[in-house]
Amino acid sequence: MEVILKEDVPKLGNRGDVLKVAEGYGRNFLLPRKLAIEANTANKAVIEQMKAAAVRRSAKEKTEAESLAKQFDGLEVSFTRKSGENDQLFGSVTAGDIADALEKKSFHIDRRKIQLHEPLKTIGEFSIPVKLHRDVATHLKVVIGKEAGE
Repeated sequence: MEVILKEDVPKLGNRGDVLKVAEGYGRNFLLPRKLAIEANTANKAVIEQMKAAAVRRSAKEKTEAESLAKQFDGLEVSFTRKSGENDQLFGSVTAGDIADALEKKSFHIDRRKIQLHEPLKTIGEFSIPVKLHRDVATHLKVVIGKEAGE
């Protein structure tokens, strides 16, 4: 089955790509989620317009992401958590916690853009990568300290 991607799909392709996929994958996953449309002659004409619009949109999103990345320079997010022996935390600091802390500093970042592979479980300073756009990534300094009274 030939499909045209309407959105970027990880490990498959980018918006506007014409791909051959398995019948079931296209019919049961891509088409119902509106990630792709079937590649026929009418849709191929429409996709050229979509590609031009996508290029303009992507360029705008990239410039916005680059300006946001400049604002992240020197930005630090701090947490205080209870900890036990060997500075191990009771709980952890997750990407959602970091996104909430950024929200309080008026940065609206989706938690999925914070590239935290596993939650932070120790006290210290960490440099966490944040992928703002396909081509733009920056690092955020996260500091986890002990809660007072320990």
